[in-house]
Amino acid sequence: MDGVGARVYRSIGSPALKNLDPFLMLDEFDVRAPGGFPDHPHRGFETVTYMLEGEFLHEDFKGHKGHLRAGDLQWMSAAKGIVHAEIPANNQRAHGLQLWVNLASKDKMSEPNYQEYPSEKVTSVTPEEGITIKVIAGESYGVKSPVMTRTPTMFIDVKLKKGKKMEQVIPENYSGFIYTISGTALYGADQHKSNAHHTLVLDNNGGTYIPVESLSDDCHFVVIAGQPIGEPVVQYGPFVMNSQKEIRQAFADYQFGQNGFEGAPEWVSAIRDKWSF
Repeated sequence: MDGVGARVYRSIGSPALKNLDPFLMLDEFDVRAPGGFPDHPHRGFETVTYMLEGEFLHEDFKGHKGHLRAGDLQWMSAAKGIVHAEIPANNQRAHGLQLWVNLASKDKMSEPNYQEYPSEKVTSVTPEEGITIKVIAGESYGVKSPVMTRTPTMFIDVKLKKGKKMEQVIPENYSGFIYTISGTALYGADQHKSNAHHTLVLDNNGGTYIPVESLSDDCHFVVIAGQPIGEPVVQYGPFVMNSQKEIRQAFADYQFGQNGFEGAPEWVSAIRDKWSF
């Protein structure tokens, strides 16, 4: 469980796979009202929320407000400081993915940035019948995403019918993984079989093509890869920096409302009252 009444399958960020540079966490979340993620801070990384089913509300102390529906994308760079809340928009199931992408030290204290794309604006490609790909970040089959990422990242969402095959190139020097949301498929040249909620870490030697063959009609997975940062990672709760000193500073800044957290101590989201957290 995570947040308030939220059930998650944690892939990256679990004891078995603490992080995979530049990725800090991948959660598949499933939450219903009155559950959710009430007001909380972040510093030092980006959060990516991709809705699979249902509706989610977002509000942050910079004035951004979002209403995410199935297929919608939110890419938020917390950078030097953000305080936000995320809750279901109604009493129906809210199901999605949240990815945390680390920022290089040069970007950790930059200005926050917020991008939101409704499903119809998320770039997609259908190479052939039975293969649907949404390009959330990066490129697939010659189609590029408009999403700006401070840490170079590729994130594609793939749905395959049974017996269908596809290939995805992983950029040179990227590290990455495949997370299966539903169904069963064979991944890679060695045809590793993977089922729902399983993670495969990619062995990438540069410019590698990853072949995939679906074994079921409901095969749904994401391929996520990024350029490693290669810096120390010190994480304490919602803050991810390069040293313990910077973590202590982040807590002080949040507590006293300074250095990116101006107004944070007294800020309360309007959506917090929706389910009376």
